[in-house]
Amino acid sequence: MTNSGTAMNQSILIIEDDDTFSATLLRALKRRGHVAEAAKTVAEAIELAQSAVPSRVVLDLNLVGESGLGLIPRLLEINPACRIVVLTGYASISTAVDAIKLGAVQYLAKPVDIDTLLRAFGHTLQADENTAATSTAAAVSPLPMSVDRMEWEHIQRVLREHKGNISSTARALNMHRRTLQRKLLKRPAKQ
Repeated sequence: MTNSGTAMNQSILIIEDDDTFSATLLRALKRRGHVAEAAKTVAEAIELAQSAVPSRVVLDLNLVGESGLGLIPRLLEINPACRIVVLTGYASISTAVDAIKLGAVQYLAKPVDIDTLLRAFGHTLQADENTAATSTAAAVSPLPMSVDRMEWEHIQRVLREHKGNISSTARALNMHRRTLQRKLLKRPAKQ
């Protein structure tokens, strides 16, 4: 089977609430010969996944105020062989770990180009040990995280523990709710 035949047989479901980003991604995938559809909400995503049974899913981490992580088990229940790549504009180590534990094959920070996204679907957790050791060693920085990045990671962990509830997270962090909201609107600090 040729690559173009493979691409045509593998449908991709984009679950993204940003209309512009979703439309751009959809166009780019279709230009490359992929069968692709888009959903904006959790309900639309489940409905499309059940009818189309995609082999690949691009999943936004934040869907109109809901966490995309909760969709991973449901999508894998519909198609256990589905390969899920989680995209987010607010990447954190804790949500990356959660995504992988739930069954995603990769976790990428936005913006991402189409080639990187397609390569992410090919990522396997059972990769050759030598290759995995090399890529892991290259990815680990000898420098410690910055204080700003550590704060971001801690806020994300506490937010996750409180199931995304801003008010209870602010109370747990002994922080004003508006201050927490401002911090969450900012991009995460660099490593």
